[in-house]
Amino acid sequence: MGSASSLAMINAFLLCVVPLTLLLLSIKLVFFSNKRSVKLPPSPWKLPFIGNLHQLGLLPHQSLHKLSNKHGPLMLLQLGQVPTLVVSSSQMAKEIMKTHDLVFASRPTLRAAEILLYGSLDMAFSPYGEHWRQMRKICATNLFSTRRVQLFQAAREEVVVHLLDKIMSQASTTPSEPLNMSQVLYFFSNDMLCRAILGKSSTNLEDRNKMFHEMIEENSVLLSGFNLEDYFPSLGWLSSVLGLDERAKRNSSKWDAVLNQIIQEHAIRNEEIVLKDDDFVDILLSLQKDPNMEITLTDGHIKALLVDLFAAGTDTTYIVLEWSMAELIKNPQVMKKLQNEVRAKSKDKSMIIKEEDIREMSYLKAVIKEVLRLHPPAPLLVPRESMENCQIEHYEIPRKTRVVVNYWSIARDSKVWESSETFKAERFIDNSIDYKGQDFEYIPFGSGRRVCPGMQFAVSTIELALANLIYRFDWRLPNGMATEELDMSESPGLTVRMKKNLYLIPKPWI
Repeated sequence: MGSASSLAMINAFLLCVVPLTLLLLSIKLVFFSNKRSVKLPPSPWKLPFIGNLHQLGLLPHQSLHKLSNKHGPLMLLQLGQVPTLVVSSSQMAKEIMKTHDLVFASRPTLRAAEILLYGSLDMAFSPYGEHWRQMRKICATNLFSTRRVQLFQAAREEVVVHLLDKIMSQASTTPSEPLNMSQVLYFFSNDMLCRAILGKSSTNLEDRNKMFHEMIEENSVLLSGFNLEDYFPSLGWLSSVLGLDERAKRNSSKWDAVLNQIIQEHAIRNEEIVLKDDDFVDILLSLQKDPNMEITLTDGHIKALLVDLFAAGTDTTYIVLEWSMAELIKNPQVMKKLQNEVRAKSKDKSMIIKEEDIREMSYLKAVIKEVLRLHPPAPLLVPRESMENCQIEHYEIPRKTRVVVNYWSIARDSKVWESSETFKAERFIDNSIDYKGQDFEYIPFGSGRRVCPGMQFAVSTIELALANLIYRFDWRLPNGMATEELDMSESPGLTVRMKKNLYLIPKPWI
């Protein structure tokens, strides 16, 4: 009787448990089969915890280029806890910045940007949304529009004359002394930005230039360096405990003091005299009082925007000019051809090259385009972040994936560019490819909603400066150095300049 009862209980148990077990196994099978059906882009091997961080190297754009050659133009890395999509071909860049541009229009939260840019209140690093749209609109309308760039022409030429006078002064007093062109071009670029943003009446520009140089250099280091919270968000609390943010906070305090002084100077000046939007700071202060503004423009917004403009505008412009001079020295035949064009088309031998002269200089434009191809100042475009799940070709890209477009790799694609590692300005003669973001094999300023709005301002400055440097002077390397000895290696950072300063000896031509 007892055994029969036990057997009945076992049978009843099995009748209940077996169907339940089968149901759970079916659910599990369906769950994992669905999970496996999500096909992610290919990935390199990775280590526990740190993922692929150890594979970035000192020059990430070069390291990622090598990895993409093995794993493809759409590659998924695990950088600490952060999934990161690396894009290394023009076709995949078009998918990100055109086909799915809205999905990838936002920015990841970066700790250094939060500290240096007043909680990412700026334009470059702010997330996608109404705030970003308004900040971009302010810059595009009041600083970077075609009208504003044209209005700034006379001032641009004045700053170039000042640059030429400084070089001429040294060439006359110490003709055999090498000139640190990296430093000269940096201060010129910063002078140009100061003139556009702060106006002609700005005081102590030389002292302020030096301070800007230190702060911009530090910004570059901080924004491109390793930050624990950027790669391990769950460990962000350690930043405060270990004081990892102190360096960024110190530099932010320096920026804050300088920018507060600038704003105060303009506010006092505007009370004393009537201005007609004399410079960009004046415009921002007038917009701050405008009741019809769609956002409330605080001092924090203004300062974040100014840090953006000073850092990005100064660094990128001088880096393009530095690489331009280096490539011209490295390639004497290119230098000679450019000098012939510039000197032949100059309308007044006693004056500087004017912007109307430059419109006809096709080889000058080709040289600058080739520099932007081979030596982009920002080889990795500012990172994006996906706002929702997305499918590119047959790969799934999950929401909140960080996206890095490796323009350095795209610009060296041998399938697109013949002799891709060689400086060859002629490739842009009678070539419709432009940098405005529609040709995805050539995107030094990015593309889509996040394209750099300052490209016209930057290119106008670079063209005018380079044309006049080549027009007014002949250039040579110091101490009988051969062109083959010129070090063309890159320095690590958010922007990539020459590893060693460029020293040249100028000889006046006129």
